[in-house]
Amino acid sequence: MKVILLEDVKTLGKKGQIVEVNDGYARNFILKKNLGLEATGKNLNDLKLHKQNEEKVAKEKLEAAKALAEDLKNKSIIVRIQAGVEGKVFGSISSKEIALEAKKQLNMDIDKKKIVIPDAIKSLGTYNVNIKLHKDVTGTLAVKVVAK
Repeated sequence: MKVILLEDVKTLGKKGQIVEVNDGYARNFILKKNLGLEATGKNLNDLKLHKQNEEKVAKEKLEAAKALAEDLKNKSIIVRIQAGVEGKVFGSISSKEIALEAKKQLNMDIDKKKIVIPDAIKSLGTYNVNIKLHKDVTGTLAVKVVAK
């Protein structure tokens, strides 16, 4: 019996694959636990339409991420921190602080987990910080660190 997998099954395959299994295994395990559907004409057509929709949504997300990366390229934020003599900062600037300032100054919600700081920011100046917007797109935001 041919079955369309609705979830990943360890010994069979990944979600969305069409696999050939024994009738008993299909009836007693896969269909009973809603891990898959019988590969009828209607179900195959539904799978095809679902895959097309997923591709369209993924393409739209990629385009939005590229547009946001282009928008971020021209923007910068200012982070104020207490500093000592010679521009030495007390502590360092974290991704949480950068995300908070981006929300305040640019009105952009940026997840702090997606902000990649190459080296710890421990002195005054301007730094370029990478932001993972999509698995294929990385934006750059300029962060100016100034004393309070």
